[in-house]
Amino acid sequence: MGLKTPRLDDRSFNDLVEEARARIPLYAPEWTDHNLSDPGITLIELFAWMTDIVLYRLNRVPDKHFVKFMELIGLRLQEAEPARTSVTFWLSVPQAAQIAIPNGTQVATARTENDAAIVFTTDGELAIRVPELRAVLTSVGDDDKRSFNVYDAESVREGYETFAAFTSTPPANDDAFYLGFDNDLSDHLIGLELEVDTAEGAGIDPKRPPYVWEVLSTDLTQNWTRVVVEEDTTLGLNISGLIKMHLPQLRRAVRNDRNVFWLRCRLDSMTVESRYNVSPRLRRVTVASWGGTVGATNIDVVTNEVIGRSDGSPGQIFYLAHSPLIARSVNEYLIVRRDDGREERWQEVTDFSSSMPNDRHYTLDSDTGELRLGPALPMRDGQVRRYGALPPKNAMLIMSRYRYGGGLAGNVAVNTINELKTSLPYVSRVTNRFPARGGMDTESLESAKLRVPHFMRSLGRAVTAADFEYLALEAAPGRIGRAYCLQPPLTNRGEIKVLLIPQVPRLTGFIAPESLEVAADLREAVQTYLDDRRLLSTQLEITQPTYQWVESETRISISDLYDTEQVRAAVEKRLFEFVNPLTGGTDGTGWKFGRDLFVSDLTAVLLSVPGVNFVRSVKLFPVNYDKRQFTRGTETQEVRLPPQGIVVSFQHTIITD
Repeated sequence: MGLKTPRLDDRSFNDLVEEARARIPLYAPEWTDHNLSDPGITLIELFAWMTDIVLYRLNRVPDKHFVKFMELIGLRLQEAEPARTSVTFWLSVPQAAQIAIPNGTQVATARTENDAAIVFTTDGELAIRVPELRAVLTSVGDDDKRSFNVYDAESVREGYETFAAFTSTPPANDDAFYLGFDNDLSDHLIGLELEVDTAEGAGIDPKRPPYVWEVLSTDLTQNWTRVVVEEDTTLGLNISGLIKMHLPQLRRAVRNDRNVFWLRCRLDSMTVESRYNVSPRLRRVTVASWGGTVGATNIDVVTNEVIGRSDGSPGQIFYLAHSPLIARSVNEYLIVRRDDGREERWQEVTDFSSSMPNDRHYTLDSDTGELRLGPALPMRDGQVRRYGALPPKNAMLIMSRYRYGGGLAGNVAVNTINELKTSLPYVSRVTNRFPARGGMDTESLESAKLRVPHFMRSLGRAVTAADFEYLALEAAPGRIGRAYCLQPPLTNRGEIKVLLIPQVPRLTGFIAPESLEVAADLREAVQTYLDDRRLLSTQLEITQPTYQWVESETRISISDLYDTEQVRAAVEKRLFEFVNPLTGGTDGTGWKFGRDLFVSDLTAVLLSVPGVNFVRSVKLFPVNYDKRQFTRGTETQEVRLPPQGIVVSFQHTIITD
């Protein structure tokens, strides 16, 4: 049973008023009018209100003791986390020279009467390059080792040479034509202007053309990655027009002895019913850049802020102008400028317990922006020991750079970041094609209290499985939904595997596979954090679970007292919640790793929904996910999982009688 903090005085305002009124006959028997309109009752309520304030402050004492205890053991509140997304800058027209969007460019949401604008700052410089087309190829099938038909890139750009986009007669699935670029167009918004020689691409639905655009991306596990098409006015390559598309990260690769960055248009009629009878013929292909995409974070940046002058005494306290602060990077530190102009770089520490008298150390509270210099404390022998160096008197203290902001307010929706804080030449607009995620407020005291037992058990060292799981969550607050540690005998001797499930934008319903992928920066952050805390003999690997997608078809009977559609929706919602890596399982904390899924599990869930009379049948199917495609397997009574496996819902079909 958990320990409950007692209230030092649990009397409320009403209790105080009633107690005082009950004492009136004892101390003032001649006072007989006890109505609310009586001035004496008004005075009683006034003093009761003042006493209630005193009791409230008294009951805050246990929380203050808890805060001091956490400071003693070195536990600090987790800092605010900023939301992150990608923003796309659109050019008014393609330019003949490279356009640079500076690092630190600020964009924001629209300001309203009730809400202030939410500012995002770009994470790096964006160079919008002019595409350099160097290779044009066509091929039959998806085997890149086959021979290619080669066309002169300059002739294709100038319109001197026509070619069939898909060389088979009639065009077959996986036929493709390739465009190779000398320069890296990663994260670019490009426009392909195609001049069609003859409108021969008959047999297709122009609104649903049977081709996809793909690039050779940096994701080596997928090889070819599908491109997001913003606009296609060619009606399936039947008329001349413009195709705008957003390119992901690209990599160089060799095709037909050409080492360039590849973009291809591949026939993929598996998802549509129509297909070409005759291949379209292209006369001219020109490529231009219409914009680019760069990461942005919900922060403001301050550089070279003067926070005060030193008076030469120990334990000085200064405050930054803005808070809460984001975790500092290597180029964010305190500068102490002496009177002679010399500058010293000081180092931030979590506390002064290990600081020597000449160490240039300081602490910085992310929540309040309080910067504290080392104190000086008297020792048992009468001497005074300094914990950290002292800046000389009149030295100027400057914060080289810091970032502030973050919080839940930064988790904005798609297409809400649409204002430029500063004008940029040739840039017409900006938008975010993805929602901003990851923003978290500063940790509350109640949340920190729940972490104290884990903190005391691990003491910052990863030894047991519970230590690895707890510290993995500490490494990236707000970005990890679950962490699970695999130890021997489930792994090789001396090897530890930590499986990460990231936080996903939407926990209800179908979860896209992309949302469950662990980002490279998140994997690296957890790896670095745990490497500093694991045993030297431990081999550590940070990876993600083996996801097994499942599908079900159920037939149920619904009571006449309930609405059929409401019950059907409730059953579907409950199944998605139960078969879920983050909210599933019998306890609602996520499906247990390695735990098989049985038809009887689904039957029990169905019977728990109000309105379900009985279950007529339940069919369970494993669903394989490969190369961005789902394939349903054969019906089974149980879905078996490896130790690192976990189930995810694909879809649930509910049939009602």
